[in-house]
Amino acid sequence: MRKGLSRRAVLGGALASATSLRLRAHADEAPVVHEVTIKRFTYEPKHIQARVGDIIRWTNLDIAPHTASADDLSWDTGELKKGESAEMVINDRMELTYFCVFHPHMKGKIEIV
Repeated sequence: MRKGLSRRAVLGGALASATSLRLRAHADEAPVVHEVTIKRFTYEPKHIQARVGDIIRWTNLDIAPHTASADDLSWDTGELKKGESAEMVINDRMELTYFCVFHPHMKGKIEIV
């Protein structure tokens, strides 16, 4: 005797299909480049919402050198002198809060959406 599908099974399958389509749609999208300027000893913007695969570009507009360095020091842009830029691709395992090693009061945050 064959059992019919339960409501739970149908809803679970529909949810899995919708999630798969949503993930596939994002995979087909080109990465977004998020621009962060460093000026007056702050990151602008301080908070970035980005997807995995997006790129963040930090550009130093100050006379003083700066960095964007993970709080746990797992990644770092290196020293950025005035007019210099550095890029990083967002991944789901990276530390999401960062600071400047020369000026620790400067802080930024990445939120994966």
